[in-house]
Amino acid sequence: MSGRDDGRRLGPAELGAGLGTRATLVQFSSAFCAPCRATRRVLADVAALVPGVAHVEIDAESRLELVRAWDVLRTPTVLVLDADGRVVRRAAGLPRKADVIAALGEAL
Repeated sequence: MSGRDDGRRLGPAELGAGLGTRATLVQFSSAFCAPCRATRRVLADVAALVPGVAHVEIDAESRLELVRAWDVLRTPTVLVLDADGRVVRRAAGLPRKADVIAALGEAL
């Protein structure tokens, strides 16, 4: 997982789902994206493993306003949010479970 973001926030209104009490993994996906399916499994596993972490998947094609606002250039793109919805990490492509857990360390 790479790069810090600029401190902007995402909340339940933008995500269409509640934030995790400790952190949220936001995944931008598209219908025909094979790595998106694998990413969904990795993030769901991590969310189940770490208490207070939620996983929210966003269909990039139907949420173009978020794609543009967050400069999502490819799917899957994952944003790691802290408990207040601030983006602390982001990455594009299929993440490794260990990298996701490490990135959560910054959010918790």
